[in-house]
Amino acid sequence: MRDKYKLVGPIYDWLSAFYSGKSIHRCKVAMLEHLRPGDRVLFAGVGHGRDAVHAARLGADVTVVDLSATMLKKFQANLDREGVTVRIRQVHSDILLVDEFERYDMVVANFFLNVFDRDMMQRVLAHLIRLGRPGAHIVVGDFSYPTGNVLSRVFKTLYWYGAVGFFWLFAGNAFHNIYDYPEWMRRSGLQVREQKHYKLLLLDCYWSVLGRKPA
Repeated sequence: MRDKYKLVGPIYDWLSAFYSGKSIHRCKVAMLEHLRPGDRVLFAGVGHGRDAVHAARLGADVTVVDLSATMLKKFQANLDREGVTVRIRQVHSDILLVDEFERYDMVVANFFLNVFDRDMMQRVLAHLIRLGRPGAHIVVGDFSYPTGNVLSRVFKTLYWYGAVGFFWLFAGNAFHNIYDYPEWMRRSGLQVREQKHYKLLLLDCYWSVLGRKPA
């Protein structure tokens, strides 16, 4: 399995903080308030893993899946450095090879679907939905679709292309337009229950979207 994050993985935390301040972290943990102790939750793409740790500390049964060995090593190093003792299951795999269908109460894709082109994004989203049990929550945290006046939309669009261009160049991620995740979630059969926005320079640049799989 090719590890596309060998270069950017070691500085992923720093890049997140540099590009957004604390907004990305707030976005990633926004919908975890819907978890209950004992809920099974899967995180697709571990990132820096603070959201997964937060879920585990809330009493959830947490699984993280990542194709990048670099990101999993970084995650484990963070756990060791911070003295985290809650159990978190780590799976080194392509998410599409995970076949634990209808097992999870919540499936989280934070800044994960944006690495794919549109066709693959739709395929991965459909797979994540299959991993959730009937009635499960599906959470997508990412860059928000540009809204507002002309200047606001232009800024958000350029801001997005700065990020997607960097990861296209250094990690080989797909280069594409910003996805309207609530719309794609509805097209995939989810009920969109909640959206929370997070700001940069007083503009809503990030959102966390909570969908619900039909029971």
